[in-house]
Amino acid sequence: MQTGVRAIGDTETLEKVIDPRAKVSIRRQCELLGVNRSNVYYQPVPEDPEDLELMRRMDEEFLKHPTKGVLGMVDYIRALGILVGPKRVRRLLRKMGIMAIYPQKNLSKLGIAKYIHSYKLKGLEIIRSNQVWCIDLTYIPMKRGFLYLTAIIDVYSRYIVGWGLFNTLDAENTLGVLKEAISTFGKPEII
Repeated sequence: MQTGVRAIGDTETLEKVIDPRAKVSIRRQCELLGVNRSNVYYQPVPEDPEDLELMRRMDEEFLKHPTKGVLGMVDYIRALGILVGPKRVRRLLRKMGIMAIYPQKNLSKLGIAKYIHSYKLKGLEIIRSNQVWCIDLTYIPMKRGFLYLTAIIDVYSRYIVGWGLFNTLDAENTLGVLKEAISTFGKPEII
C-alpha cells in the first residue's frame, strides 16, 4: 500500500487522502501511508510575475531564433532594458524545457573501433546505373514512437529504386524492399 501512495505523492493528492478531521492524527496517517508530514503541509510557491514575463519574452525570442543559448538570451533581455544574469536565464530556460539548437561537442570524434569499417567503394569508378545501390534507413518521429523509412538508391543516377515505410525496424522489412527492387530493376553489382 505504501508504494502506491508514494507513487502518487503530489500535494493535491495527499490533501484528498489525508483527512485532518479524522480520529487518527495527521502524524499517524502519514506514518501509515509512508509519506513525510512536510509534504502534507507544503504550499507550492507561485511563479514570480516578473519571471513569468521574462519566460514569455524568452519563449517568443526562442521561436524566432532557436539557436540562441543562455548568453544570447541574456543579451536579448538586456537589450530590452531588463537587468538579468546568466544564472537566472539558465534557470528559467531549464524550467521551460528550452535548449538551443546547435551541434553538440565531440561530433567529429571517431566512434567505437569495432563499428568502424573501411569504405569499400573507395577508388571505384561508378560509371553506370545499376552498378551500385545504397540502402538508407531514416527514423521519422511521430507522436507515439517512430516510423522507419527504408530507401534503396542507385548511386550513379540517385534514383530511388525501392522504398518502404514501416512501424518497426526489422531486417525482414528491408529485405522485402530489396527483393522488390531487384525484381523490378534487376540485381546490381554491389549493394
